[in-house]
Amino acid sequence: MRRQFLTSTTALVLLLGAGNAYAGMDEAKAFLDSEIGDMSTLDRAAQEAEMQWFIDAAKPFAGMDIKVVSETITTHEYESKTLAKAFADITGIKITHDLIGEGDVVEKLQTQMQSGENIYDAYVNDSDLIGTHWRYQQARSLTDWMANEGKDVTNPNLDLADFIGTKFTTAPDGDLYQLPDQQFANLYWFRYDWFNDEKNKADFKAKYGYDLGVPVNWSAYEDIAEFFTGREIDGKKVYGHMDYGKKDPSLGWRFTDAWLSMAGNGDKGLPNGLPVDEWGIKVDEKSRPVGSCVARGGDTNGPAAVYSIQKYLDWMKAYAPAAAQGMTFSESGPVPAQGEIAQQMFMYTAFTADMVKDGLPVVNEDGTPKWRFAPSPHGVYWKDGMKLGYQDVGSWTLLKSTPDDRAKAAWLYAQFVTSKTVDVKKSHVGLTLIRESTIQHKSFTDRAPKLGGLIEFYRSPARVQWSPTGTNVPDYPKLAQLWWQAIGDASSGAKTPQEAMDSLCAEQEKVLERLERAGVQGDIGPKMAEEKTLEEWNADAVAKGNLAPQLKIEPEKDKAQTINYDELVKSWSN
Repeated sequence: MRRQFLTSTTALVLLLGAGNAYAGMDEAKAFLDSEIGDMSTLDRAAQEAEMQWFIDAAKPFAGMDIKVVSETITTHEYESKTLAKAFADITGIKITHDLIGEGDVVEKLQTQMQSGENIYDAYVNDSDLIGTHWRYQQARSLTDWMANEGKDVTNPNLDLADFIGTKFTTAPDGDLYQLPDQQFANLYWFRYDWFNDEKNKADFKAKYGYDLGVPVNWSAYEDIAEFFTGREIDGKKVYGHMDYGKKDPSLGWRFTDAWLSMAGNGDKGLPNGLPVDEWGIKVDEKSRPVGSCVARGGDTNGPAAVYSIQKYLDWMKAYAPAAAQGMTFSESGPVPAQGEIAQQMFMYTAFTADMVKDGLPVVNEDGTPKWRFAPSPHGVYWKDGMKLGYQDVGSWTLLKSTPDDRAKAAWLYAQFVTSKTVDVKKSHVGLTLIRESTIQHKSFTDRAPKLGGLIEFYRSPARVQWSPTGTNVPDYPKLAQLWWQAIGDASSGAKTPQEAMDSLCAEQEKVLERLERAGVQGDIGPKMAEEKTLEEWNADAVAKGNLAPQLKIEPEKDKAQTINYDELVKSWSN
């Protein structure tokens, strides 16, 4: 994602320093002096030792031209422009790190998987494809790779346990298929200054009978949206909510990125609901997808999913600027920073750097933000133990169609750009945190007050409830493209929320049925269940200690609940 940067920018960086003869420790020391300094969890001696390991491991591949690709976000721009050159200077391996749109990355990946032609030597693609990679068996198991063919090029200081996202890139067989490179979450965003204004607090309490604060549930979010919409602050009429509704591929991410789970769709389970996940796809005890519609025990068109779409439509119409309905993801992204939005249900933390720039209406003169991130509120169907939001985890993936020597050289680069030597510096540039040691680094303690709660969230126990798409989705590229079309029909009014989700689950099941007939995923591919009523499947789920599909809750509103932001942060540190 990503996603605000979907404009298909391509940065071709063909790199080699002064030539193979000069690659080595002198170049490494120059890089450490100019770029890293003390922005690392390793001291200088350990940095040099890690660089020496890369120099030695890379010798058999010096002079090779390696091609890798990722989507265009700030983190990858830094890798492409700065780290790729440093790696080439230090190791003698030439790196072309292409930057293209996220959809283009998936297209290239699909083409290589289908044709067997080696287009790129490594891909940074979303961990959302973990179910795809595991079932098609065309990506190398990194667990197997690091123990066997890739053992001689696997950094002994890689420290997989330090990566916070590996549970998202591990398949049901227990193997790691992707190595996280950048990671960010979808969090609730609000105007901390407005929420702490004495008049706003008094007026809100007088009207609703409880304290203005971070909404714990959607009922409170709705009240806050109503309260701020049309209210005059600093001479401007403001809005209580922001979103986007244009029928466009970016509308799909708006929902596959965990909107249904926030409402309470699917089952309990972290990182994803089991046996029914947040897409509403159900699997059996062998992790084979058995259906998406409630008629097969799925939940894509169940009451919780339909409720989530209805709330999305209601709030956009009542509480967001009128222009939001016609906006795409990238068009809506900058709007809260313009100073007229009180809260947003979720915002990708990849926007953080853009939200803290000097001179913005949402930034104080001392550079601290007037806003904060907090955990997202949940809908009426949500139960404790469910996931509560989405994390994007762009991850290094090696395909089996890449020759071993090229895969080894690319693997060295992937480890270099995620190494403990460079990760703290890279994380300060892109704010896409992947290592626990980096999150706890003193430099982020110092910077935290200017990042609006981002560091506090990543240091909190709450973060485990945020996860990417899980392993129930057997073919992410084919299934993900169905969402924006179905929900676009609801957004435009062409279909009711129920009709849109009925259509979506039916289309998802067509893909599952084709995969089952083709048999391309073997004994871990789809095996469709028989059809029954919602009531029968609900009774079956409850008997087995599960939830989904839930029956309709009447009324679909619970008691509004808020929490004081500062008390919440204090509770995390305790």
